[in-house]
Order: sequence, then C-alpha cells, then structure tokens
Amino acid sequence: MQPKAYKLIPVILLAALILAACGSQAEVAPQQMSATDVPVMEEVTEPSVPEADLESDGSVAEPVNLPTVNPADNPGDVVSAGSSTVFPLAEVIAGMYEGEGGGNITIDSIGSGAGFERFCVTGETDVSNASRAIKSSEVESCTTIGRTPIEFRVGTDAIAVSVSAENDFVTEVTLDELAAIFSTAENWSDVRPEWPNETILRYIPGTDSGTFDYFVEVVFDEDSEPILNASNTQLSEDDNVLVQGIIGSPYAIGFYGYAYYVENADVTNVLSINGIEATLETVDSFTYPLARPLFIYSDASIMQAKPQVAAYINYFLTHVNDVITEVGYFPANTEALELAKVRWLNAQETME
Repeated sequence: MQPKAYKLIPVILLAALILAACGSQAEVAPQQMSATDVPVMEEVTEPSVPEADLESDGSVAEPVNLPTVNPADNPGDVVSAGSSTVFPLAEVIAGMYEGEGGGNITIDSIGSGAGFERFCVTGETDVSNASRAIKSSEVESCTTIGRTPIEFRVGTDAIAVSVSAENDFVTEVTLDELAAIFSTAENWSDVRPEWPNETILRYIPGTDSGTFDYFVEVVFDEDSEPILNASNTQLSEDDNVLVQGIIGSPYAIGFYGYAYYVENADVTNVLSINGIEATLETVDSFTYPLARPLFIYSDASIMQAKPQVAAYINYFLTHVNDVITEVGYFPANTEALELAKVRWLNAQETME
C-alpha cells in the first residue's frame, strides 16, 4: 500500500527546521504547526469506506486495485467452513491458490449457520463462507470472543428449484404455488388440477443452510414451521444428496444453489419463478425472486496474525470473476466487488 500523505508531514517539518537553523539568524523561524494542522489517523473499530472513495450514492468512486499477491510467499494454512453453496466456488479458488504455491486451504461444507458458529462461537476458523448475511446475534457472538466480522461479497446465486428431467408437467410456478408445494399440498394435483394425482416428494437443505434460510425468508415470510412440518420431506446439508433424491422420481422437487443445477443439468430441470428465469440480468437485478448474494467473512485481527488469510482473501477477490460463471454462479455487480476490495484495504489500515 502507498504511504499516506499525512505520514510525510513530520519529516517535511523536521527538514524545514534544520534548514532554518542553518540559515541567517535574521530569518524568521517557521511557525509552529498546531495539532489540528496535522491529520491524525483515527482508530478504526470496524472497516468502513473512506468518504473520498465514495460517490454521493454510496458507491465506490474509482476502480480498486489490490496489491498483487504471490501465494508462494504465504505458505501458512487457512481454515474455512460454512455454506455448501459457496463451497464449489471456494474450492476452485483454493485449488488455484494452492496450485501457485500457497498453503493448504481447508473448506468444510457444513451450512452458513454452522459456519458462523465455528467462526463466532468456537473461533475455530479463519474464514466463514455464507450464502446469507451474518445475523446480529452472530455478530454479538463474534464480539464476545474478540472478533469483528468483515463482510466480503464474492458473487451472486440463484436458488434453483429443480425437478427430475423425467418430469414432463411442470416448468414454472408462482411463489404462492411454491409455498403450497413445500408445505400443505400432498399431491401435485392439489396445486394445479391438471397436474398428476401423485405424492410430492420434497428434498430441501438442512436448517443450518443459508439456502434454507433464504428460501424460507422469501417463500414463507421467515416462518419455517410450514416447510418443516410438511410430509415426505427429506433434509440434508449435502446438496448432492438432494440432487440424487430429485432425480430418483419424476414427482420429486427440491432446491439448492444454482451451481448444483448447472452440474446436473442433464438429469434435472430448473423451474421459472413467477414467469422469470434465472439469467445474468435477472439475478444481477434481483428480479428473479430467489436471487441472493454470496459472501466470505473474516476479521482484521486474524488477517494480522495470519498474513496467509489476508493473502487468500485478496486472491479470492482478485480472481473470483475469472471462474465464477464456470462454477455456475453469477458475478457480484461491480460496485459490490469494489466495496469488498475497499474493505480488504481498510482491514490492512486497521492492522497498521
């Protein structure tokens, strides 16, 4: 990082005093600068975006370039855990990082909630992967163990509501129909009379999953009771288990991160919601009803104690858009990614 201008002021002042001492005694000594004349670095309690870097609407004013990272210069290990949705993306980035000589990146796919527990309660991880924003209660838990979570937006996901490729009767549903399908409806014909009088088999993420949380937030207005009380429902934190359940019957349905649909597009179909397909445009604009942001979280003190963590996050933010569409997700909009980079830089300021 480039040195701040204010850090040079004491040096300039000292040089001026020496020159004055060497000159004629008739010369007037320079005026003493008051404390208010010298900018002072304020203590940062949590990363914030400098006003100079923001437009009036709160967006980042100019493109942000992070310092170049050489993974081989940061051989230490990084421990991460959390969202099964973020897992495929983090796995690819970690593989690239390790391939360039970086240390081992451990990634446990256990769900966003369980990931935050490891990060904020037990303090076992350096990075927490999440398909939802951190909750205030989780922030409080982090504070209890001396951590201030920093949020880095790394992409955008669309929850894919999927059926078997053998299902030939449903291609689109409304949000109201989705609520019925995953709660009170017993048979498909209960939702639409023209659909088969066959039992609905439901495959959904576990309650520790950010995918579960977000689906419940949008479809059930944050009330998880209807979906958890539905019959013929299997929960799993492993999205591959959900895929296998869905392809096992033409009357099965489930939901998971879009990358898992892309990976299984030959054996599953994804449904349009309220007549809107998940595309780059509809997901980026959040007009697709089940679009949501993806995050990784860390803490400035962790990044200070373990430079490899700062290096890994830098590498993640720098290279994520090179691979995210190949993995099956959508890029975060430019402003969100730039803001994540500013937060990384601010974390380094906090550490100085």
